[in-house]
Amino acid sequence: MLAKVLSSAVIGIDAYLVEVEVDIAQGLPNFTTVGLPETAVKESKERVKAAISNSGYRFPDDRITVNLAPAGIKKEGTGFDLPIALGILAATRLISQEIISKYLILGELSLDGRIKPVKGSLPMALAARQAGYKGIMVPFDNGREASVVKGISVLPVKTLAQVVDFIRGFIRIIPEQIDIAAVFNRQPENHVDFSEVMGQEHVKRALEVAAAGGHNLLMMGPPGSGKTMLARRLATILPPLTFEEAIETTKIFSVTGMLEKDQALVTRRPFRAPHHTISDAGLIGGGHIPRPGDVSLAHNGVLFLDELPEFKKHVLEVLRQPLEDLRVTISRASSTITYPAGFMLITAMNPCPCGYFSDPKHECHCTFQQIHRYRSKISGPLLDRIDIHVEVPAVPYKDLMGDGRAESSESIRQRVAAARVIQTDRLRRTKIYCNAQMSNRHIKKHCRLDDESCKLLESAINKLGLSARAYNRILKIARTIADLVGEPDIKIEHVSEAVQYRSLDRGKLRV
Repeated sequence: MLAKVLSSAVIGIDAYLVEVEVDIAQGLPNFTTVGLPETAVKESKERVKAAISNSGYRFPDDRITVNLAPAGIKKEGTGFDLPIALGILAATRLISQEIISKYLILGELSLDGRIKPVKGSLPMALAARQAGYKGIMVPFDNGREASVVKGISVLPVKTLAQVVDFIRGFIRIIPEQIDIAAVFNRQPENHVDFSEVMGQEHVKRALEVAAAGGHNLLMMGPPGSGKTMLARRLATILPPLTFEEAIETTKIFSVTGMLEKDQALVTRRPFRAPHHTISDAGLIGGGHIPRPGDVSLAHNGVLFLDELPEFKKHVLEVLRQPLEDLRVTISRASSTITYPAGFMLITAMNPCPCGYFSDPKHECHCTFQQIHRYRSKISGPLLDRIDIHVEVPAVPYKDLMGDGRAESSESIRQRVAAARVIQTDRLRRTKIYCNAQMSNRHIKKHCRLDDESCKLLESAINKLGLSARAYNRILKIARTIADLVGEPDIKIEHVSEAVQYRSLDRGKLRV
């Protein structure tokens, strides 16, 4: 007796179809799973046996062989429990093979027959729709997530008995539906706002420019000057996610199991702030079975690295590839997986180990060698990949006690969104969406300077000793500043402001 049930598994953030074949033959009782199953898949036989028995059905005392095809790809996770159980019931003729062949099925079984949520139901629903299947059966808690995919019937199920009764025609399961527009309009309230930040107007301006062009940014200042507070408010001025960005971001959160129970889509740009003790695998991704790291979880959002020099140097160096390529490739003996990593990098650091170098109100006790060693933890190539450098001095008392209310995040966000619209229109025939992603070809086309601006930029490069990459960064920033005021051409004042944002370049970091 042979039965086949369609399921799915995930590689990276994309799903592929898995055919669960169940054969029951006469012989001594035995349960064998083949097709490169990892530990959680091998253990499914105990969960399946208990779930079938405790749901009131007979578990066959025969030789059971389960094959997960394609057999050449390693299978992981607990989502094959429900397909295997249904395959056994179909092979014993309790349920119809014809009906279950119309659905892609996934779910983890508890010992009493309840169906628990699994990771990756969104990409699996996309795979089912692409394969032309009628619908997909998912755990009840994954229903909203999978229902984001239109054009396929999503059936949320709670127990094995419920699924069996549905297949046998005893009950009807109402497909899960969701209003995408309502999900986007129901944005969660921001708990932080730029209006709460007193003073630091030049830093707010730098953050606005960074948000408008998608530029990476470094803040350097003494402890308590507001670097972390400002960074945590950056996400409140970024333009809203588009539907395509939301789907891609949600897929990453889905395969890592980080979606909240009732969350259908990630509608707010992610903000990740890992501790400085993080490993390179935790930041970039990796492991025996590769998992996405913080750079991928920050995709379409912000990655904030506080106390930048405290991170291990080799951990910081692995950031160089994703900052350039906007993706991370993890290679293992059995597979090579690529995760998206298009994030804004925001970093903060003290000017010296004690934090008070160049602070007029506190004495710095660090030696020249200590300061040099501290700042040298950030390599020149990494610093070149950070577009904007800005100093954050201590806030004066009169600014802290000022009565005037600062500009809100919403008003800044409107200017940022308007600048992004200009960039999207300018770059609509390319695969990039903001000025920070422009290549040399795009820079030559869209960042032309007049003679006066060229002279100013030449003088700045010679005096600061900037690299060729820094030169390109200045042009991109100047283009963004012009976009913020709606200017079609880059003017000298735009270049002048852009040059100021390279004040912490390598030459100056040597103290």
